[in-house]
Order: sequence, then C-alpha cells, then structure tokens
Amino acid sequence: MTQHVLGTGISAKPGKPDLSEFARNLDRAQAFGVDTVELPIFDLDLVVGGRIRRDQLEALKAICAGRDVIYTVHGPLAINFFDAPFRSQRHFEILQASLEVSGELGAVHYVMHSGLVGVTQHDGVEEAYARQREWLARAGDIAKRHDIILCVENLFGGYEGKVHTASPSRLARELAAVGHSHVMATLDFSHAYLNLSFTGGDLVSECAALAPFAKHLHVHDSFGRQDDIWMFTQGERLAYGHGDLHLPVGWGDIPWEALMTSCIFPSGVVFNIELQDRYWHVGQECVDATRALAAKARTALAAAA
Repeated sequence: MTQHVLGTGISAKPGKPDLSEFARNLDRAQAFGVDTVELPIFDLDLVVGGRIRRDQLEALKAICAGRDVIYTVHGPLAINFFDAPFRSQRHFEILQASLEVSGELGAVHYVMHSGLVGVTQHDGVEEAYARQREWLARAGDIAKRHDIILCVENLFGGYEGKVHTASPSRLARELAAVGHSHVMATLDFSHAYLNLSFTGGDLVSECAALAPFAKHLHVHDSFGRQDDIWMFTQGERLAYGHGDLHLPVGWGDIPWEALMTSCIFPSGVVFNIELQDRYWHVGQECVDATRALAAKARTALAAAA
C-alpha cells in the first residue's frame, strides 16, 4: 500500500436476510488480509419503504464492530436520477436513508450508480444530466453531514445499446460541474471497458479523465465484450469472455499497467475488488494482484511531490 492509497479491499457477500451468515462472510473477507471491506447494504434489508429498519441496523453494527478494517458501502443499485422526474424524490429518500445507515456504520465512502436512461433525443439526455446534478448536490450536503464521501460509479449502457449512461469522461465533467467536496467518483474499469463497445474511444484515456475524481475504484477484470450471444452457463460466458464477468485481476485483458501509469487518483483512494462468487477460491491471488497495482498507483499528492 502506497502512502496516499487508503487501502486494498473487497466487497463482502450479503448472505441470508437475517444476517446469520454475515459475520462469517466478513471473516472470510478479512482472511485475505484486506485493509477495507465494502458492505453490500443494498441487499441487507436495512431500509423498508424509505425508513431505516433499526433492529436490523443495530444487528449489523454489532457484527461490524471491533474489526480491524475500514468500511465502505455500496448503496441500492436502483437509485437513478435519470429516471422520470416524478420518481426523483423517492430515489432521494432511499439515498438519504442509505447515507444515514452508512454514517452509523462508520463508512468512509458510499457508492451509488450514475444515471441510466433510454436512448432518446439530445435535449432529453441533457435534461436528465441537469436533474442529476441538482440531486447530487443535495446528496453531497447529506453525505457531508454524515462525514462520508459519495462516490458516483460509471456504468455501461446494457447489451443492446438502447440505454444511455455517462462515459467516464462525461461523468468527470458532470462531477466538476457539481463541484461538491463530498461528491466524487467510483471508477469501475470493467464498466468503462464494456461501455466502449457502443461509444467507441480509448479505455486508458477515458479512465484517466475520471481518475482525478475517483476516490473509490471497483477492480475486477473482463474483456470488454458485450453479452450478446445466448449462453447456458456462466462457465460459457467465461469461455467466450462475454459480459461483466467480475473476474480476478489478470484473467481478462484490461491493461492494468497502462492504467496505473496514466491515471492520477485523489489521495486516499480505495482499491475495492468486486469478485464474482465462483472465483472466491482464488480470492487471495486477486487481493495480492490488486495490492500490487495499488503499490504502483499515482495520486495527486504523490505526483506533485
């Protein structure tokens, strides 16, 4: 771990809804020797109809207490400020509750997804971006009150090219326009790679554009190929190299060395691994490979030194 990298971590698995498996899942993540663990609060039944389920939260806090790791969280994936305007307030209520939960858990970063909208006319897409900027600025104020950094994650537009989402470089411009100290980015390298299937462009330069905002990284490998052929098993997808595979680092062909050379991240960046369940048997190898990448990472303070 370099001086200006907060740590290398991995996303924990949620397990059963009653949390009976979650302590074991945290133990399993910690056994890799990680610095951080990402809590999947989107699937832990912590918010019901926009209200925090206090008994569940207290149980989770007890499970998480006393562990020698730093926590980050991944909030509900469905929060979408590109959605129809009449649902914006509902999305915001879920985000607000999730940020409060995250603050009580002592998390340092909260991951949420960037907007998704059906491909439409230019003016419709730009209106969606304008709405998202407004809601992100409000969310940033809430994140600041809970002493947490809201990290907006780049996505890919689906496998049929019918959905628009921000490229990494566009997300960088949007975050610059929001201009909030507590609204940063989650750079998902594989998502960026997959999105290029439809938008074109260069992966390294796209990621480098978002890197200065990327306080949080989602690290997993792929081949950037759309999942556009019917497959019977996940093993077949692996054979073809299709889709958002969440592979161990080094199994795909993401140019990690070039990315570490070209990207300059903020100080305190987290390298968080999102590993498909079927590959956890090689989790230690993936953590070690990711830690080696983190050791090569360039951060703003280090680059200026």
